[in-house]
Amino acid sequence: MKFLTEKLIDAEFDASDAEEAIHRAGTLLANADGVEHQYIEAMIRSYRENGSYFVLSPKIALPHARPEDGVKDASVSLVKLKSPVEFGHKTNDPVSLVFGLGATSGDEHLEILQKLTRLLNEKEAADELINAKSIDEIINIIEKRN
Repeated sequence: MKFLTEKLIDAEFDASDAEEAIHRAGTLLANADGVEHQYIEAMIRSYRENGSYFVLSPKIALPHARPEDGVKDASVSLVKLKSPVEFGHKTNDPVSLVFGLGATSGDEHLEILQKLTRLLNEKEAADELINAKSIDEIINIIEKRN
């Protein structure tokens, strides 16, 4: 499992819209060999077809697609947006943290979600991540909570 390692984090991405943010999260997954490049388009297609259901809490999105869309290894990326972006969610917009998710099976999906839940269980954790200035600072926040 590849979970928020240095190669999977972009600490200051300037996205013009939700699709650009999703694309960046997917690109990090692909660059780390967690997903095939087609998975990035599947994530964007899922957003276009299903809307912002994956904006799980205020400021936090978890875009993903199906395992059969090109997941090679369970992985999670993080794109911290320079400026928050609207995803179209009634209550949880705008988004500042985009966690790209690639899971290969139900068990791995649950394991990844448990790790993310532990990380983001406290509102302070999300705020710390949003205010972090570097990848090292983000990794320290993640390690402190996992």
